[in-house]
Amino acid sequence: MKEPMDKTFTAACIQMCSGRDPQANMAAVSDLVRQAAGDGADLIMTPEMTNIIDSPRAAVAAKVEPEENCIAVARFAKLAVETGKHVLAGSLGVQAGGGKLANRSMLFAPDGTVMARYDKAHMFDVDLPNGETYRESSTFAAGDKAVFADLPWGRLGLTICYDVRFAYQYRMLAQHDCSFLSVPAAFTVPTGTAHWHVLLRARAIETGCFVFAPAQSGSHEEGRKTFGHSLIVSPWGEVLADAGTVTSGIVMAEIDPAKVARARGRVPALMHDKVLSVADDVSQAAAE
Repeated sequence: MKEPMDKTFTAACIQMCSGRDPQANMAAVSDLVRQAAGDGADLIMTPEMTNIIDSPRAAVAAKVEPEENCIAVARFAKLAVETGKHVLAGSLGVQAGGGKLANRSMLFAPDGTVMARYDKAHMFDVDLPNGETYRESSTFAAGDKAVFADLPWGRLGLTICYDVRFAYQYRMLAQHDCSFLSVPAAFTVPTGTAHWHVLLRARAIETGCFVFAPAQSGSHEEGRKTFGHSLIVSPWGEVLADAGTVTSGIVMAEIDPAKVARARGRVPALMHDKVLSVADDVSQAAAE
């Protein structure tokens, strides 16, 4: 497995409360990206659905464009050039064709070019005990590819929100030499309260990766409430930064890529995969 680079850098996670107006959302996040860059961040990341949180599907579809015509994509490219930083648009809603949208994470280089794009693979289709219902698959086309990109400090694996519950995706990225994992999110309050910190720390510990999780936070115009708590987690599972429940803010941490090798050296679990078969007596009992 390739060793991570040893040059330290500063990672920043932006926390915000996106609404129904893409222009207003982009104005708000642009100010935060500039602030993070001015404060010394090298890698700046925004939450899931930075450009719009709205419902129903028709309302979202009417306000977004295909990637090549998307105002938010163009704005992020300009922000990367303006700041001279690597910028991850945690995810943007864009038209994907076939009557569906894509929930797309996009990584921009300092020259404004797109280094990587990832469409959310796992769709959040659930009925929560508090009566909230989500059917992402009715609006978004699921992605089917794992995606990573090489930064000056090591390799970043891209994921989005509900993906965090599927550990195999993160293990795959780590076994493809990723040292960092991004998990931009818009977690609900009930599931966030119960699982957010645990899941992100687990993904960091299992993979020996740094985890960057910029999050939506607060009460959104269309009615949903998101958990906040943008996190930066070390490869040993330590929470290096937590934004709490502010609706607009930035958390930052200095990242030492050498800690990836140290964590994996102490617990080399990524090298110990084993394929198990189901015991015969269990199989027979299940059949009966």
